[in-house]
Amino acid sequence: MKTTATNTKIRKIVSDLRSEKLIPRPDFQRRLVWSNKHKNAFIKTVLENLPFPEVYIAAGEVDLATGEGKEILVDGQQRLTTLYHYFIGSKIIRLSKDVPAYEDLDNDAKKQFLEYDVVVRDLGAVPIDEIKEIFLRINSTSYSLNPMEINNARYDGEIKQFADSLAAFDFFEKHNVFSGNDLRRMNDVRFILSVVVTMMSTYFHRESEIEKYLERYNDEFDYADEIRAGFIGTLDIIEGFDFPGGYRVWNKADLFTLIVELHRTVIKESMSLDYTVLKHMLTEFYDEVDRYNKEGNEDVTSANVILYHSAVLRGTNDKSNRLARGKVIYNLIIGCMKMLN
Repeated sequence: MKTTATNTKIRKIVSDLRSEKLIPRPDFQRRLVWSNKHKNAFIKTVLENLPFPEVYIAAGEVDLATGEGKEILVDGQQRLTTLYHYFIGSKIIRLSKDVPAYEDLDNDAKKQFLEYDVVVRDLGAVPIDEIKEIFLRINSTSYSLNPMEINNARYDGEIKQFADSLAAFDFFEKHNVFSGNDLRRMNDVRFILSVVVTMMSTYFHRESEIEKYLERYNDEFDYADEIRAGFIGTLDIIEGFDFPGGYRVWNKADLFTLIVELHRTVIKESMSLDYTVLKHMLTEFYDEVDRYNKEGNEDVTSANVILYHSAVLRGTNDKSNRLARGKVIYNLIIGCMKMLN
């Protein structure tokens, strides 16, 4: 395929977007979401006359009666729409103090903005299936993206960065919670986001709620201090149990449930517990689950052990299994509280 790269002025791009000669969101593109922080940083790049990577367009529909044609924006949607929204003064962008509104620029600065050269690579008139393939190749790696990697490509705002900071805690490295592959595929961040969203709401199915929270708290996450304090407090309790390395509790599904239920009871419901007693109860329970896992149900009489084992064996991120494990651990914590009363 022969392609050409040319410089196109922002003023032409703005005009083409306004007149819908340039289509910014063909159906095969994911809806990209930048935070206001990233939009402001990008606008500053242009106002300071610094370059940014090329965008891709292709020929779109042509009106055979008038000869008017349209172009499809194959890649560069967020960049060009950000510039357009800045130019028209859209409330979609909340400008930071160091980024002046377009209408507040002096005439020289306005002219510099409108005359800024955007490098545009024109793919020409190619079939839509070929355009889709090009888009996928531009925006993919050598393997299929998992849900967290897709969300990371779309959201990099406040709650995502908050989850990044929690995933970096020494606690997780010390106890080998995440494998090297987990870290490469962002499963550590997915785990943290699942915990945080559950703390803020309730158990949900797989990743069904994560994207909603990434979008809702992309620009601001006012609960960061509260959640961080509760998260740290919960990890401190677990650390105090001093479970040995390689113990069941360090498996992601088991740890997920313990974090959520300890946060729910100790942090949110302010239950007073004897952690020595609770550690003893948890240790007995986890040991019995392990025995059942190895030997079957011959020596196990506890329905909770059987239920928990089933809920951690497969489909661990299904809502039903998260609820089942949560109920068992919650009842253990309640049982510990009753022993002290």
